[in-house]
Parts: sequence; structure tokens; C-alpha cells
Amino acid sequence: MNYEQARAYAVNVSRSGSILGLDSIENLMHELGDIQERLKIIHIAGTNGKGSTGAYLERVLIEAGYRVGRYSSPAVFDPMEVWRINLQSMSHEEYADIMEQVKCACDRMVEKGMEHPTIFEVETAMAFLYFYQKKCDYVLLEVGMGGRTDATNLIKKPVCSVITSVSMDHMQFLGNTLTEIAQAKAGIIKKDCPVVTILQKAEAMVAIESEAEKQHARLYTADVSKVTVETETLKEIRFDHPGLGTVTTRLTGTYQVENCCLAVTVLKEILGIADRIIIDGIKNTVWPGRFEVIGEQPLFIIDGAHNEDAALQLSASVEKYFTNIPITYIIGVLADKEHKKVLEAMLPYAGAAFTVTPDNPRAMKAEELASEAEAIVARLWKERAGKPEKVQGTENSPQGAGGMEPLPKVSACSSMKEAVQLALEHTKKDGVILAFGSLSYLKEIRQIMQSD
Repeated sequence: MNYEQARAYAVNVSRSGSILGLDSIENLMHELGDIQERLKIIHIAGTNGKGSTGAYLERVLIEAGYRVGRYSSPAVFDPMEVWRINLQSMSHEEYADIMEQVKCACDRMVEKGMEHPTIFEVETAMAFLYFYQKKCDYVLLEVGMGGRTDATNLIKKPVCSVITSVSMDHMQFLGNTLTEIAQAKAGIIKKDCPVVTILQKAEAMVAIESEAEKQHARLYTADVSKVTVETETLKEIRFDHPGLGTVTTRLTGTYQVENCCLAVTVLKEILGIADRIIIDGIKNTVWPGRFEVIGEQPLFIIDGAHNEDAALQLSASVEKYFTNIPITYIIGVLADKEHKKVLEAMLPYAGAAFTVTPDNPRAMKAEELASEAEAIVARLWKERAGKPEKVQGTENSPQGAGGMEPLPKVSACSSMKEAVQLALEHTKKDGVILAFGSLSYLKEIRQIMQSD
């Protein structure tokens, strides 16, 4: 099997969709010798912050001298980045080789009368096999969706479980309340294995504490309230950590201090990594597509915010870094996400918004998104006109809470290139363009900017 054949097989398997549950992945891994049980795994679940937290852990462990495998999806810029060892993505040759081994195991399952595994189960099995054959010292394993019934959760004895910020997402699969969603995420907690989280909203915290107690798992909580931010710019955040002293991260956005503290707790309390290595590793951590600057004059930022909690965090960053600066948005979303709540969080700061249709079967059409955005803008501006003294969420918008300006321009674009072109034409050199709403189209935005 060569790379093209392997990719074709993956496309064919992906047509079967996804099924939550562990029976199929357990059968598949049994065909492969249950090699996942021989790996030292750090299992990461959560709604937002999994990628950034994983990036901190990855970099610090590499700097500590370990060979680190990382499984993180979806891919943003390159399909092979889902599987990485020491920051290097899987090669096409390695992909074909590993896929062929997993395909043979899938074929044996079908011959025995079992269902063919889903694409996520196939790719998860590939991760276990790849990291085992490459003799990784640690594996950072990111949950695909939820936790309890996710294919990654067949592991029995992780080094530790990590739960990042929990909020509303994937409600059609995980439940309609924060408690239900947190219970699904807490499903990765294993008997007698430590778990590390942040201070969550009350309902989520109760669900995590309850599961930890049930599993006799020691719970560590990273307390961000004890951290003092010293300086915060678009290039770096510097803060005082009670256990480390001054820490500097190049991952910016108001939410990064929380992700960083979570990673530090894992590294210090569970893995015993030296303070100096942690500090150096965090400073050298890079994670593309998260409040990442890809252009200047005007400043051009891309961010994968795609649910309400991530949008609220992004809006806090906009308010902090760009007070009274009109922002030009490029927005593309998936139809099954909380797009209305994302728009409500972000549109108060808009000077203009250009909507796009991501290249994804679940994408919301640009025209539908523009119509929804126009309705929200009209309502927000009407509320502002009725209550000019204060409208929550608009104090630092381009127009402020006092004076009124015309409604922001909202336009649906037929292509990413058109959106970038119109955004650049609309925005002054000292202005800001922000593309957000889904990770799935950021690769194309970056390619367009690089080609220009």
C-alpha cells in the first residue's frame, strides 16, 4: 500500500460516519496485540484548551529528553500533523505502512463477522501502533469527542488524566447540560490514576470530583487565582507562578495562562519535571491557529474559536488587546456548532464581517451565516441605541457604549480568497482582521496570505 492508496482507503472508511462506544476499538486493538497497554499515556479531554495544553506538555517533555508521541485531531494545516513524534509529523511512507497494518487487522475483524471500525477508530489504532513501534517514552493522547465513550478511552492505566476547560459543545452526543457534558469528559478518569484539571464552573467541578472519588483517583486542581500576570502583549504573556516564579509563554490570548497552569501542574506534580526545564519548555512552545498573527499592516490574526466558551475567551482577548479599534471579521462555522452564541459574543466588536463556507460537509453556508449575523447586529445596535449608557459586552467595541455609528457591514463571500481580499481592502493599515469560527478553514486563509 502506498500513500495514495492509504488515503483512498481512509476516505472510503470515513463514509461510514462515527459511532460512540468502545467495543469496536477494543476488538481492533486486540487484533493488534493490545499494544496500547504498553505505552505511558497522558490522556487529555475537555471542550477548549486541549491543543494548547498538549503543546505545552509536548515541548517540555521533549526538552526533558523524552521521545514524545502526540495524537491530536482534527488536522488544521496538514493531514499528517494528527500523529507527531518530537514535533515531527508522520511521513507519507510511515502513514502508508501503519495504515496497511491497521487495514489488515480491520479485514480480520470483518472476516470474523464484526463491523468494520470507523475512521476515528482506525486513526486511533494507527496512533497506538505508530508510537509503540517508534518506542515513544510518553504519548499525549487527545480525546476526539467527549471522553467516556470516545475510542481513545479504551486505555486502562494512563500516567494521568487531564481535563481542560469544560463548556457546552457536541450537545447532540454528550447531553444538553453542563453536568452531562462534564460527566462524559470525566469518563476518562481511571481507577487509582491521578487526574488534573482547572477550577471549573460549579456543575462541571462537581461531576469531575464525583468521578474522581468514585475511581479513587487523586484529583489535582490548577488554581489560576494564585497567578499574577505581569505583562501581556500580542507577542507574549509573562506571569508569576507560585511554584515556578516568572513564566513566559508565546501563546497569547487571555485563556492561555489557564492552559499553561494546567500543564505546569501535570509536569510538576505528576511527572516531577525540573522547574528550569518547565520554564524553558513553556517559553519555546508554539501552537499554530490559536490567536496566531499571520500578517501585519493590517494585523491579521487567525483563531479556532468555534463554541460559546471559546468565543467568550476570544472576545475577552479582543477587548484587552484592541480596545476601541474596529475589527474586521472573517467568519466560517460548522452548522452543528453554537454559531449563534459565537456571533453574539463576537459581533459587538465588529467593524465589518465577511462570512465564508468552510470546506467541510458540516459547514454552514456563508449566505445563511451572513443573514444570522445581520439579524444579531441589528438587535445589538437597537439595544445599544435604547440603552446608550451601558450595553453589556459593548463597552470597548469600536463605537463604545455612548456614540452610535452605522451598522457594521456584513457580506457573504463566494470564496476564501474573496473574503481575504475584501477584508484587506476594507481595513486600514493600523486596523485588525480576525478570522475565526472553525479550525477547518484556517489552513486556506493562511495559504492565501502566504501566497500574497
